[in-house]
Amino acid sequence: MNTFQRYLAEEFAEDFQEGRLPRHEAVRLITSVTDNLVLAETVLAAHATPAQASAAVLPSLTSPVQPALRASTTAASEVPDVRGETVSFDSGGVPVAGYLASPSAEGRPPAPLILVCHENRGLTEHIRDVARRLAGAGYIALAVDLLSRQGGSQAVGEADVPGVLAHQPPEQFVADFRSGLAYGVGLPQVDRARVGMVGFCFGGGVTWLCATRMPELLAAVPFYGPHPLVEDVANIRAAVLAIYAGRDDRINQGIPPIEAAMRQYGKVFEKVIYPDVDHAFHNDTGPRYAPEAARDAWARTLDWFDRYVRSV
Repeated sequence: MNTFQRYLAEEFAEDFQEGRLPRHEAVRLITSVTDNLVLAETVLAAHATPAQASAAVLPSLTSPVQPALRASTTAASEVPDVRGETVSFDSGGVPVAGYLASPSAEGRPPAPLILVCHENRGLTEHIRDVARRLAGAGYIALAVDLLSRQGGSQAVGEADVPGVLAHQPPEQFVADFRSGLAYGVGLPQVDRARVGMVGFCFGGGVTWLCATRMPELLAAVPFYGPHPLVEDVANIRAAVLAIYAGRDDRINQGIPPIEAAMRQYGKVFEKVIYPDVDHAFHNDTGPRYAPEAARDAWARTLDWFDRYVRSV
């Protein structure tokens, strides 16, 4: 398995372990990632608690109890001075879709561009809202739909998105963001010399990967995503602010080696670990949303972009 396949498989096993997924759904999702039922069972068994390991092997027919989700995000028309629109650009001869959010006031000087990478559920309304928040802070934000080759996130369906993402080569993610960058900096309202990137969960891993491949990035903010290979850290030019959840042991095991590599190569790097919150705590439409930590993390994200993208 590559980095992202392993990340996705282990994430679903962890969701089963913590009671967020019934067994049959965890097996389905891990199998969609690995194409191997036996491997899926092995991954699941490795993450099972003693009580789960001793339970019957038959798939669970119950659904996990989910906390009530916060009402989803606001439409672009409800955010003052922000315009949101679906756009399309070419990536290797294939049309790729994105969501572009911009300050709507005319006569503004060109604004910095922030690329946005979605979670393992695709380009959802929550990610569009993240783009609008960036636009509300004075940036041009472009969220790229990495499911475009399969007809787009909505066409694939949220339940099937992880398996589709897992079967794309990671370099394809980079290629699509390179193309998104080329599209974005070609817009007259964009300051082509000032570019950053932010991503969440799976998208945090893509943000790390793009930072190792795209020297144009001045700053990157990966939220709790899988880290890149330490040997690729030397290629990073972006100032990186890495955001973590204190209870996210699986991801946090990778902090010491990536931090050591960033220091070794003299990179600009800061990390923030929020205690007593879970993976995906920033997603205000999900069951693990932690409002106080999310607000602070977002304020730090904007400050980082102001410091290393807008002010250069």
